[in-house]
Amino acid sequence: MKKVAAALALTVAFALPAHAEFKLDSRYQDADGDLVADIPTDESQLIDPDTLIFAYTPVEDPAVYADVWAGFLEHMEEVTGKNVDFFPVQSNAAQLEAMRAGRLHVSGFNTGSNPIAVACAGFRPFAMMAAEDGSFGYEMEIIVPADSDAEGVEDLRGGQIAFTQETSNSGFKAPSAILKSEFDMVADEDFTPAFSGSHDTSILGVANGDYEAAAIANSVKGRMIEREVISADQIKTVYTSQTFPTTGYGTVYNLRPELQDKIREAFFSFPWEGSALAEEFSKSGEEQFIEIAFKDDWAVIRQIDEANDVSYDCQ
Repeated sequence: MKKVAAALALTVAFALPAHAEFKLDSRYQDADGDLVADIPTDESQLIDPDTLIFAYTPVEDPAVYADVWAGFLEHMEEVTGKNVDFFPVQSNAAQLEAMRAGRLHVSGFNTGSNPIAVACAGFRPFAMMAAEDGSFGYEMEIIVPADSDAEGVEDLRGGQIAFTQETSNSGFKAPSAILKSEFDMVADEDFTPAFSGSHDTSILGVANGDYEAAAIANSVKGRMIEREVISADQIKTVYTSQTFPTTGYGTVYNLRPELQDKIREAFFSFPWEGSALAEEFSKSGEEQFIEIAFKDDWAVIRQIDEANDVSYDCQ
């Protein structure tokens, strides 16, 4: 297992139509109605690379996670018989384009990017991290510096709120819908939006007083507190959302079906106890991979997209 890097351009464009409806790009088929791309039946359309490229969603500094995933990727090499390289992806756009262009084979896409990856990149999610009892999820929080006078969302009216990226559920999509529907607050009218690029940057920005407020995933916040990147007393939470699904893991649609089966096996047979993966993700209560269904488990995220009138023009 080794790291690979690439310079990638965004070709997934975003449109804001009058009404949003989730559908796959025309290059994909969905005969069984599960809302994910079918595996091609034409042998000429299938790929069987000698080296599998894996990427973890860029919610934090990718360098933090190269070592965290190393043991898991070695396990995937043993199960699949393939070399597996870690791609330290720098943005959601680069991650999406890499899979759409055929340069990324196995990946964890963040909550908000899952529908885009499924629709535009042929992503087939099948797994998610969960607690030992099978429970899963995280909440979107709006946080402010500990010494802020703000005690609730209404106190942020007229000020600045930082988001991460437009593809992020907790970093943009969910808070945008919630601010509008629950508080009648619209960007550029009732508050000034800013974009930090990542959850850790937003959290650090609030902790250091660079941002007045930020919408973030509390799972990332918890891991940063555990690693002592920030201390809990540097920030306070003024809003907590319902629970959302976490990062979804899966494969690109056109890997040979037997290889996709082996990759699934690698996820569900991975020995968590004593691993670097367990050490890192136990900080947010995650201790295993569980089976998921995009149609059911991401329904609330597609509803948020629809509430925001977001659709995807895959180019």
